Amino acid sequence: MAKETTYRPEHLHYLKMLAKQFPNVQAASTEIINLQAILNLPKGTEHFISDVHGEHEAFQHILMSASGVVREKLEDLFGTTMPRSERDQLATLIYYPEEKLEEIEKVTEDMREWYRITFHRLIEVCCLVSSKYTRSKVRKAMPPAYAYIIDELIHTHYEDNDKRDYYENIISTIIDLGRAPNFLIQLCELIKRMAVDHLHLVGDIYDRGPGADIIMDSLLDYHNVDIQWGNHDILWMGAASGSRTLVATVLLNSLRYNNLDIIETGYGISLRPLSVFADAVYKGCDISRFKIKFTGDDEKDYTETDKRLVAQMHKAITMILFKLEGQKILRNPSFGMEDRLLLDKIDYEAKTITIGDKTYPMLDTDFPTVDPKDPYALTPEEDALIATLTRSFRHSEKLQRHIRFLYSKGSLYKVYNDNLLIHGCIPMAQDGSLLRFSIGCDDLGGKEFLDYADATARRAYYNKPGSPERQFGMDFLWWLWCGRNSPIFGRDRMTTFERRFIADESTWTEPKNAYYTHYQDPDVCANLLKIFGLEGDHCHIINGHVPVKSKKGASPIKGGGKLLVIDGGFCKAYQGTTGIAGYTLIYNSECLRLVSHEPFAGREDAIRQNRDIGSSSQIFERLDKRQKIAGTDIGRALQEQIDDLMALLAAFRSGAIAEQHKV
Repeated sequence: MAKETTYRPEHLHYLKMLAKQFPNVQAASTEIINLQAILNLPKGTEHFISDVHGEHEAFQHILMSASGVVREKLEDLFGTTMPRSERDQLATLIYYPEEKLEEIEKVTEDMREWYRITFHRLIEVCCLVSSKYTRSKVRKAMPPAYAYIIDELIHTHYEDNDKRDYYENIISTIIDLGRAPNFLIQLCELIKRMAVDHLHLVGDIYDRGPGADIIMDSLLDYHNVDIQWGNHDILWMGAASGSRTLVATVLLNSLRYNNLDIIETGYGISLRPLSVFADAVYKGCDISRFKIKFTGDDEKDYTETDKRLVAQMHKAITMILFKLEGQKILRNPSFGMEDRLLLDKIDYEAKTITIGDKTYPMLDTDFPTVDPKDPYALTPEEDALIATLTRSFRHSEKLQRHIRFLYSKGSLYKVYNDNLLIHGCIPMAQDGSLLRFSIGCDDLGGKEFLDYADATARRAYYNKPGSPERQFGMDFLWWLWCGRNSPIFGRDRMTTFERRFIADESTWTEPKNAYYTHYQDPDVCANLLKIFGLEGDHCHIINGHVPVKSKKGASPIKGGGKLLVIDGGFCKAYQGTTGIAGYTLIYNSECLRLVSHEPFAGREDAIRQNRDIGSSSQIFERLDKRQKIAGTDIGRALQEQIDDLMALLAAFRSGAIAEQHKV
């Protein structure tokens, strides 16, 4: 570009704006050199987790241990020079520095010597985990109060005697000033921060386990995370948006699995209105089908009166839910779910229900709030109750903060570094073609429909309250939660009604979408990846949602290695089926590694006994050569910046833009 006239006006305008940040050849050249250097660093480690379902202790342990990455670094450094018991203690210290330090102080006579040795070891670990990053990036990750000190320590050359004395003096001063505990905690946090560059949470943070709100708090503080919405996340997003149907569903799930702490303690939502209503309306009713599920020793905390009241609450909210779902189906014929209208199919005299061309005995028809002539109408008391509960969800500040985070960091799917991350499925027909939908849209399938669904899910939260757009968005969230062949539900129907009221288990089946058959075919997976712009040997689909039944020989690797399912049973309720306690995936600059985990004994046991989660690691795929940042999405973005800066240099040198220098 030798002359100014060769620049398009909009290009020249952009370069002039860029020149405000890099005003001369020196500034632009320096930035190009910096960016070019970054491109040649190894790519950062990515950590994939899915289907944690409120199991906060196991999740936080896996997060802090980076699925074994931290322990791997300790083995690399100290495997031949430190006893296993000491390596175990050091790992636990890094995971839980405050709690472990308290225990060590109780049994260690010379804490000064212990600190001195431990600081040396932690600094070595810091050096190793930060070696693939620029010094600038590491410095930014350091705690501000200790950034200068840590930077000095991890860049000290110990073969230099003067430097060694300098290093030892720093450590001694920290100990003398009583800052050793705080400094140690900050070092451990930095190690965990640098062990993983990017966390991907492939859906289903909520439901089943007790601590989804605790998990969300951890994610709020995490340095680099994205989330692919799972069906249970969508459920809570809808409840927080003001969907009465999804509020009722959240409460039903929480009551069914005895998980009320997250509602009342976690999010400060009072269930007293529901308990008062249930005790008044369902007293004396048959509640045998609505007993809650207890895990472990939970049942001992409940009296018989408590159990009965919770069962009454469970039945009360279930009947409200069935009515609201019926209203939603009637309001949205495009959902194609008229066959799920069941309350009007009940014969109360015969105590039977007709579904399709078959009639089944009902296990319970004691429904005091259902009018057989208008079965989907709420009573005035039910209407007032669900309105009150919905307001509580809308006004829970903590819940709203968590859901805003889910919207800002989340999406229905994500394409990142040649992988397609999606919780559920890409809906397919039995013949292997893409299913197409006309739900507020015109015949969309595949990526186009997922993009539409993502945008529509956001309307439920961000459009004006009371507007038709927001109402349809909330209805659409319900469809995503349980609608026929929804991309994050991936089944033909949800049979909550049948499981409660019909003994014939053949009616309980929830047929999976054909995707879960076709994804065994490598060609199908390759074609699906191509739809999202991904081609090559190292491209994959990464799924959660459907637990891998490992104890029956099922493998998480599908489609000849083109697809990975990393739901292996984080949730305790699923571990009897899966035989393990979850899969996670590590993707570093050299390989992709699947990690299977055994059940976690608990945080307290881990701290006291230095007991890590039992895990087995399998290198699933080695890269042809060590991948550098240049080959990643971030690298491609940096290369675009380099290209722009090169164009700016040319504009400076041609005289199209004048250099600016400080006087």
